[in-house]
Amino acid sequence: MKHWLMAGALLAGTLFVLGAQAQAQEGGNPANPLITDKGRFRPLIVVTPSAQEPAYRHLRQQLDETQAQFEQREMLLYTVEGSEGTRHGQPMTRYETAALLDALDVDPSQGVTTILVGKDGGKKVQQRGGVELQQIYDTIDRMPMRQGGDG
Repeated sequence: MKHWLMAGALLAGTLFVLGAQAQAQEGGNPANPLITDKGRFRPLIVVTPSAQEPAYRHLRQQLDETQAQFEQREMLLYTVEGSEGTRHGQPMTRYETAALLDALDVDPSQGVTTILVGKDGGKKVQQRGGVELQQIYDTIDRMPMRQGGDG
């Protein structure tokens, strides 16, 4: 009986390690909310040390003014203000926020950073400081998936 229990525990441990390795190869931490967006949305992630940063406030104003264009391109907004993250206006847990920042290799203390992730899960744009949202929209419009392909 002990041998069966030990064999079962060993098998469970091996499967856990293999699953973790596969997950790391496919995009990392399961708390990373970007995993669920792959193939469905184009996440736009805006990271800032503070909601009062002028570049962040300007981008938020642009988003308000172009909401229809944003939605038409199947985009999804993530914000990280300091250590507080949101996905589509809903608060994320601290684990989700940390996993998102880790996956993107971004630190909020280093200023405003805007990242566009394609439906394929890859980074398409990463820019520090001020961003003109129309340039992001133009980038999306040139993507193969937007034109009926893979991007």
